[in-house]
Amino acid sequence: MGTPRLLLVHAHPDDESLWTGGLTARHVDSGGEADLVMCTWAEGTVRHRELTDAVGILGMPRPPIMLGYADDRRPESAPDTERLCAAPFDDQVRALTKHIRELQPDIVVTYDALGIYGHPDHVHAHRLAVAAVDAAASHKLYHRAGPAWRVRSLYFATIPEWMMDLLAPSLFPEIPRERLPGTPDSDIDLVVDVADLADRKKAAVVAHRSEATRSRAIAGFLALPDEIQDKLLSVECYQRRDLVPGGCELV
Repeated sequence: MGTPRLLLVHAHPDDESLWTGGLTARHVDSGGEADLVMCTWAEGTVRHRELTDAVGILGMPRPPIMLGYADDRRPESAPDTERLCAAPFDDQVRALTKHIRELQPDIVVTYDALGIYGHPDHVHAHRLAVAAVDAAASHKLYHRAGPAWRVRSLYFATIPEWMMDLLAPSLFPEIPRERLPGTPDSDIDLVVDVADLADRKKAAVVAHRSEATRSRAIAGFLALPDEIQDKLLSVECYQRRDLVPGGCELV
């Protein structure tokens, strides 16, 4: 087969740049197709506008698809709409199944089962993506969502232990290291070197201006020495789950 088609499923604007920005930029630069489903924040909000700027920097050919649920901790993200974690799960699976069947991706990329660092929206997005991929392949589910489509592989973005070791002293000094996440090298299936795209990836992160001002984690990351930022931005790590024999190579 030729270059695989990607569908990325993320919880919050900025996650697409922080965790998968290098992979996305490399894929579209090489002529590959990629789409993004964003679970929270509504169209027209400030973070939707920033997200549109960020995906433009990464080179994505189409605007993000917004599911429009509320961020777990930011009700203003989608006024009068349920929180992602509180909305009926079957409705969410049906909606994402429809997008999968319409876009027909070979690979779906989302977070690992821990949601990288345990944020409930990240964990929920992981579960939603896995459930929708399974549902999309079934001829017996959601007939109105279009013909069945089988995704070949799932890839889960994860944070390696060495990366958390670099982040912990500055961003989480009050939390014992053993309580912080981190995936050992032995549990990582793919390490992607995106050092040549680190500047572009950082520009996409910085495009999320309101979050860079509000978020302690983003602000703390951007305050790190340049050499540490570069090291963190230059590598992306993934776990892989094949859904058909042989699966599909991401890069």
